[in-house]
Amino acid sequence: MSTAFLFPGQGSQQPGMLHNLPRHPAVAETLDEASEALNENILVWDSKEALTSTVAVQVALLVAGVAAARALVAEGAQPDMAAGHSVGAFGAAVVANVMHFRDAVPLVKLRGELMEKAYPQGYGMGVVVGIQERKLATIVEKHVTNDAPVFIANRNSPDQITISGSIRGIERILALARKEGARKAELLKVKVPSHCRLLQSVSAELAAALKTIPFRRPDIPYAGNRTARALLDPEAIREDLALGISHPVRWHEATSLLFEMGARLFIEMPPGRVLTDLARQAFPAARAVSVSDSGIKTSSILVKREKTME
Repeated sequence: MSTAFLFPGQGSQQPGMLHNLPRHPAVAETLDEASEALNENILVWDSKEALTSTVAVQVALLVAGVAAARALVAEGAQPDMAAGHSVGAFGAAVVANVMHFRDAVPLVKLRGELMEKAYPQGYGMGVVVGIQERKLATIVEKHVTNDAPVFIANRNSPDQITISGSIRGIERILALARKEGARKAELLKVKVPSHCRLLQSVSAELAAALKTIPFRRPDIPYAGNRTARALLDPEAIREDLALGISHPVRWHEATSLLFEMGARLFIEMPPGRVLTDLARQAFPAARAVSVSDSGIKTSSILVKREKTME
């Protein structure tokens, strides 16, 4: 059977996530490479104060994910496919060998800068759990206003949907969702309105920057955010990375595709276990673990054991 490496997106960040990475030569090398690309010690970006910045959050997530994945590969635990949620898609692209890590770091930094510049305050994201998308979409359609726009964003599971837009508008929709029976309806730790048309200009600028970076055909299938398809064409992945920021992440469909392609072990890169919990809920016949919980050694053993079951 196959193993899929999963890379989390914004909202999973936590102070110390780089300092707390497993001690491994591949991790140390990745931190050094990131620092060189930034011309600054990446570890200074890994504090509670620094992580109030969208830029620091996104770069730190990229570094944490790639560092852990490289450590697993160094231990002989090779992935068969990869997917990343939102900014995590850049980590997936690096591990699939579509682009170089040294190119991904400044690109992700630019991505965060463009997002912060477009909406420096008053905008963000929320999550609703326990209501189907159609019902939530009806609530949004009936109650959204032009001065406080809200959009349906990511489809993380059939009943876990994120919304993006004005904080004022999001808080109104969250309150209505709770009245309609949502088990959870709260703001996310995201300060920009990701994955909706408010960020179309960011997609355009990011697309221009991506055109300057060499891309190659991936070594393993890469599950797209926007299309939820297994992408092997480097130009299709380039487009996915650019347009993904202004379109919903079809995460449940993307991981369902990986399951259909044979993934029976999902390994989530640091930090956290958000994607692990989603995979466990969606695919009871598969196994899902996070490196944050299990560590490099155990995770690598599980990957190699999965190979012997083919």
